[in-house]
Amino acid sequence: MNGNIPALFVSGKTLPEAWEKAVLECWHKGAAVRTEYDKPGDPPSRDCTMMWVVEEPFAEPRIHRAFPGGLEDLEIYRQEVVDGIHDHWIAPEEGKWTYTYHKRLFAYETQGKTIDQIDYIVNKLCRSGHSRRAQAITWNVDLDPPTDDPPCLQRVWCRMLPGDDGNPVLNMNTHWRSRDAFKAAYMNIFALTELQKIIAGRIAERTGSEIRVGRYADLVDSFHIYGSYFRDFEGFLKLVEKRTFAERTWDSAYAEPVFAEVREKLRREKPHP
Repeated sequence: MNGNIPALFVSGKTLPEAWEKAVLECWHKGAAVRTEYDKPGDPPSRDCTMMWVVEEPFAEPRIHRAFPGGLEDLEIYRQEVVDGIHDHWIAPEEGKWTYTYHKRLFAYETQGKTIDQIDYIVNKLCRSGHSRRAQAITWNVDLDPPTDDPPCLQRVWCRMLPGDDGNPVLNMNTHWRSRDAFKAAYMNIFALTELQKIIAGRIAERTGSEIRVGRYADLVDSFHIYGSYFRDFEGFLKLVEKRTFAERTWDSAYAEPVFAEVREKLRREKPHP
């Protein structure tokens, strides 16, 4: 090793394709790096700086069968990010959550004010679609450095360019300080691309123009596969080796009945005061 962190890049048309490529690239080319969470006997993680691009975030298939977690978890997580269904779980004084991405993006608290950064992005792009300033941050310099679980997502940046038909196309970049490549990244990006679609929809409503969801780019400072679960990860490698891409993925239509059931369940739940 020369002391340099590998800087890697992959792209794919669909979300499952891009995620799978990113995970495999990290596995094959990442550096061996110890973590602050290692237990005695754990191998070093595979780690790299990764930029991965989803060229058409809503092209099908959209779901990878091998992401850790179930379809129920995927829909719940999506709603946590875009709807804030678990913002009421934030209670660091009780040893509970210290933040949610939804809270930081839609209701960032600073100097006694609450700022909807997503609304800022929408308004900024309505006025100037090619602006370089349409961004939202999550890091809170007062709250996050001392905690054991600070936000992984750091920044969301959006910009529009005209497509071939002349209609604006919304591009989104997100920047992460750290990401579990195998166990977290897929669910993260499933939810963040849903946010991208929401932003495009809001801009369309306010401008009266058709706004298409464009490419999604994901930049991660530390994209890693933990040594503690290398044995479990072998199952993913075997799946990729033995099954076709069609056999490793599902269209959204397959998951929709499960998503609908989860949405109804969550609708009936009463949030804690």
